[in-house]
Amino acid sequence: MGLISAVLTLPLAPVRGVVWVADQLAQAADNELHDPSLVRARLAALNHEFEAGHLSAETFEREEEQLLDLLHGC
Repeated sequence: MGLISAVLTLPLAPVRGVVWVADQLAQAADNELHDPSLVRARLAALNHEFEAGHLSAETFEREEEQLLDLLHGC
């Protein structure tokens, strides 16, 4: 039975490969999004941009809140 099912599902092999690659990319993106050191670096960069006058107070507060939520969820 294993040989027959392998032969019958052979045309789906490229699809399984694409799904595996997509899963790997999603996992890497999730890891990067929730890495505490990267979130802290993004907070520092956000603070620098605000102090340089490149961001409004509303934008800064909104983005800072999102990053702090990510940091607390790590």
